[in-house]
Amino acid sequence: MIEKDNLIEIQKEICDKYGLNFEACDLNLKIGISLNIIENKHEMPIYGSRLRAENGTNGWYIYAGNYSEADDFFKPLHASHLEEICPLLLPYLGLAPGSRFLIAENGNYVDVWEDLSLLEK
Repeated sequence: MIEKDNLIEIQKEICDKYGLNFEACDLNLKIGISLNIIENKHEMPIYGSRLRAENGTNGWYIYAGNYSEADDFFKPLHASHLEEICPLLLPYLGLAPGSRFLIAENGNYVDVWEDLSLLEK
């Protein structure tokens, strides 16, 4: 388990590495996450998109494999549960709204970029 202060420093380093803004992610708020991540930690690639925080969420929507438009594709989950389910994601949660990431090859390939169209939703 990563200590909170260390996690924030790691998140800031990720933001600096990719030239993006840092915005703390409240792990007590919910994310939208696909069931396949909850059930199978090893499915790749993993995609994450951060919208603006609202209605008790921190804005993150994360899925693995193929995306679906189904209404029940994303399940609400407190972000703190990622420590157990998929700690690989924690360093990327400090990316500000309008950011995306892609993690593949068990974390050996990572891409992070800004997508301001996410802020229009």
